[in-house]
Order: sequence, then structure tokens, then C-alpha cells
Amino acid sequence: MKKELIEILCQKSFKYSKEPVFKLVSGKMSQFYVNCKPTTLSPRGMFLVGHLVFDEIKELNVTGVGGLTFGADPIATATAFASELKSRPIKAFSIRKTQKDHGIVKWIEGDMSPGEQVVIIDDVATTGGSTIKAIERARSEGLDVVKAVILVDRQEGGLENIRKHVEDVSAIISRDELIRQWSSDNDS
Repeated sequence: MKKELIEILCQKSFKYSKEPVFKLVSGKMSQFYVNCKPTTLSPRGMFLVGHLVFDEIKELNVTGVGGLTFGADPIATATAFASELKSRPIKAFSIRKTQKDHGIVKWIEGDMSPGEQVVIIDDVATTGGSTIKAIERARSEGLDVVKAVILVDRQEGGLENIRKHVEDVSAIISRDELIRQWSSDNDS
């Protein structure tokens, strides 16, 4: 499953250039760009992501999986769906970028209650900033964050930064794995 997901990410979500031409959120320029949404929103990509993330967290005693909208949303939904297929249901939730200012004022959407153990997910980690923000917001709503799972680690210190906020952090796919696949696909 992982090999197939790497192939799909290289086809739909990964761009590489010998010169740093891609501007990141930080303003820094990079040789590569990863936008996981074309993959995580595709039927096969969603299937693979859901199963791979579920396999990463299935041994934990967690009831929810989610992260900062929008990057985490398709991953959380796919994971929740896969968890039900495997008879080990884990709920999906979404963390807002801006706090709701009407009705019940809260950061989190989904059927979650304070005290529940959860996994925070993100599609890509560079510095880890959005994942850390999600961890902080989940905790402010009373959730117990026990792990963070990143779909693609750009290998630029993000996992190490996230680890300062939650000890158990893992990535499904690394930048090096994407570059190896991309190079293999483009050498012909």
C-alpha cells in the first residue's frame, strides 16, 4: 500500500525542480513542493491513506483522529472510514483555523468530548507549525493528544518540533522516499 501511495503522490502531489522555485508558507523557497490534496481527495489515494494511517494508530487506545482544516480533513475521514471497515471505529474531527464566533464557540467540529484520547494528523510537515497549532487547540478543548501522524515529512525539522509537544510522532512517507520515486519515474 505504501509503495502505491508514494507512486500516486508523485503523480498527483509532488513537484521537484533543480532550482528552488516553490514558495512555502514560511516564505522560504524550496526545490520541491508537496500538495497532498489531489491525492487524499482521490478515491484510491483516500483508500490507501485511510488504511495506512489506521494501521499506524490501531494499537493505541484512541477514540478520535483529526487535525487542522483543510489538510487533515480528508485524512481523518479516510482513517475513520477504514477504522469502521476493520471493526475498530475511531471518530474523525476537524480543528478550525479561526474560532467559531456564534452558537457554541469552539475550535473542534465532530463528536468529541473532553478527556478523549486522540491522534492529531497533518498532510505535510515542514516546520510542524500547523500540527503544533492543532495539538494546542485540541488540548484547549480538553482532548488528550497521545500521538501525531504526518502523511509526508519534508524532513526539515518538523517532526522534531512536533515532538516537543507530543512525544509519539511518526510520518507515513518521507521526502526522501518521494524524491527516490520521482527520480526513478523521470530517469527514463
